[in-house]
Amino acid sequence: MLSKKTQYAFKALMYMAQTEKDGPILIAEIAQKENIPLKFLENILLELKNEGLLDSKKGKGGGYFFKVSPSKIQLAKIMRLLDGPIALLPCVSLNFYQKCESCDENSCKLRDTLIQVRDATLKILERKTVADLV
Repeated sequence: MLSKKTQYAFKALMYMAQTEKDGPILIAEIAQKENIPLKFLENILLELKNEGLLDSKKGKGGGYFFKVSPSKIQLAKIMRLLDGPIALLPCVSLNFYQKCESCDENSCKLRDTLIQVRDATLKILERKTVADLV
């Protein structure tokens, strides 16, 4: 399940992509238009900026803007950045793998099924970008 943080990030990025040609966008505008708590949004956009996806400009005409084109930002990247693993079990995660203590990976049928779920999910999330949401 997507966290509120990731849901808000997607809403903010969609709004930014829709208004991108208008220049930098104030956090307060995004928060108001998308009904996102301001302080929460500040932290989310700062994380995306620190990851190199967004940038910001201070002063008159300032705000946040895309450093990377929305058509190049995969949904999977945002989810991993803000929520961590996409996989439902740590033993099937590609980027956050951890061995499960309670089962044998070689004979676990649940693991086999969840690998298929992970692969199907990633096929979509790695193909879709922020631009596709607009």
